[in-house]
Amino acid sequence: MMHWLAMGGYAVYVWPAYAVFFVVLAWDWFAPVLRRRRLTRELRGRIARERIRKARAPRAEAST
Repeated sequence: MMHWLAMGGYAVYVWPAYAVFFVVLAWDWFAPVLRRRRLTRELRGRIARERIRKARAPRAEAST
């Protein structure tokens, strides 16, 4: 087992390459999830602001 983990003397290069690969793989999976959450939050905020603006519009027209 130790021989396999040593990768024929190239373990210093091989294991960090695996680590970088898995970090990138995890980021490629996780980044769209974060992006979707952020966009959903922004859209909900825009919709709420638009509803408030529309609710205030008739009062503004009535006062003029």
